[in-house]
Amino acid sequence: MADILPEDGTRGTLVGRIWRKGHPEGPSIVAVRAEGVFDISGSAATMTDLCNAPDPIAVARSPGQRIGALEDLINALLAPIDLQAIKAAGVTFAVSLLERLIEEHAKGDPTRAEHVRKELNDIIGADVSAIRPGSPEAEALKRTLLERDAWSPYLEVGIGPYAEIFTKAPPMAAVGYGADIGIRPDSDWNNPEPEVTLIVSARGTIVGATLGNDVNLRDIEGRSALLLGQAKDNNGSCAIGPFIRLFDETFGLDDVRQAKVELEVTGPDQFRLRGQSDLSKISRDPTDLVMQAMGGTHQYPDGMALMTGTLFAPTEPRIPGGTGFTHLIGDRVSIRSPKLGTLTNTVNHCDKIPAWTFGVSALMRNLAARGLLR
Repeated sequence: MADILPEDGTRGTLVGRIWRKGHPEGPSIVAVRAEGVFDISGSAATMTDLCNAPDPIAVARSPGQRIGALEDLINALLAPIDLQAIKAAGVTFAVSLLERLIEEHAKGDPTRAEHVRKELNDIIGADVSAIRPGSPEAEALKRTLLERDAWSPYLEVGIGPYAEIFTKAPPMAAVGYGADIGIRPDSDWNNPEPEVTLIVSARGTIVGATLGNDVNLRDIEGRSALLLGQAKDNNGSCAIGPFIRLFDETFGLDDVRQAKVELEVTGPDQFRLRGQSDLSKISRDPTDLVMQAMGGTHQYPDGMALMTGTLFAPTEPRIPGGTGFTHLIGDRVSIRSPKLGTLTNTVNHCDKIPAWTFGVSALMRNLAARGLLR
């Protein structure tokens, strides 16, 4: 229990969703406090309502009904978002830019990854981490690489003026703490992507943050960038949680900008992988990513959860003499950040985990039956 919470426990304003048993049962908005878990659905029927409120902190601190201790409800946790659009930013770190280029040039073949990595380092001949996207230096590098026939769509979004923003999953499709996450059974080269996830209101205001796993199928995306949907949006391929930490006197945007995200994968084969992503090394500020995702040209009336990308791209061989990291069924993936807690999930095939059946219409019917819609 100490692990799932942030390092300062319940000092911050933590909100989430749980599946409440009863007649009728259904998802409830909760606040996690030192005294326990409190159902505040009477003040906010959905997490969208809470995050779009004029004062989300006031809603989160409404009295509510105590329903138990967190340790007794941990198996009922859901992803802490509901109606929000689930978006993701790609290629926001120099390391991830290089790995996307490797996937593209290797055509999704992991056996060619190391050879391609060396080739690209020679061709690019620049430290892309030092290049500000959209700057004159970025434009000069683009011209050089075009002359060498080495330009790529990934370089366009990595150092060009426009960020890669894509839809990770439909609203209500994300899984939460403790759930299985899915990889396609026809993928042989895949990995977790530990990311800070911004929670944004319909007004475009960042109101808090949580953790996310943007599960990625490297072989499928590597065959073609146009296969991004097949590689990214599958049953159980988006995990978010454990809770949203709202911006208050204990936590703010600067904490997000300096966030460290740690990853640990432990496998049924006794394999252990550890890594870290550091948001201070991101190439685009979180506020810039939000402005590129929504604003005058694109609105999200229910708000948005925006994954910010990852510095972490595992290349350590899974087996001696192997060609790199890939998941095995049964892998336990834990993503932790000191001020956001820990998101833990277990890897399974997409067609073996429970199908996603509880969507927006089911949520509306459920809330109506429980008398929570006004």
